[in-house]
Amino acid sequence: MNIRKKLVVALCAASIGAFALPMTASASVEIFFNAAPPPARYERVPAPRRGYVWSPGYWNARADRHVWQRGHWERNRPGYYRTEPSWTQRDDRWQLERGRWTRGDRDGDGVPNAVDRSPDNPRRN
Repeated sequence: MNIRKKLVVALCAASIGAFALPMTASASVEIFFNAAPPPARYERVPAPRRGYVWSPGYWNARADRHVWQRGHWERNRPGYYRTEPSWTQRDDRWQLERGRWTRGDRDGDGVPNAVDRSPDNPRRN
């Protein structure tokens, strides 16, 4: 087999393989409870770690009950800010809003967090 035929066969095989790759899906799962979560537990916050952010513990939802999820370190993501998990009451039910990293401008001064010298400036205009 000459080199051109080998190249065409390899390109065809590669293009077929690209179609076989699984597509990623994004699904939002909402969790509702009829009972409010218990009061938050006290956790000692460890000393700061360079390049990491402390994510405090919270009441998680597992198997139709509240389960305490201990706090943990998350690697800092420049240009993003961390929103912690929280429970909100809606129509006599409690909904868990999961924690997440959000891209953007934490303090609303128009300067992206990644280049803002003080991204949490309390005296912003």
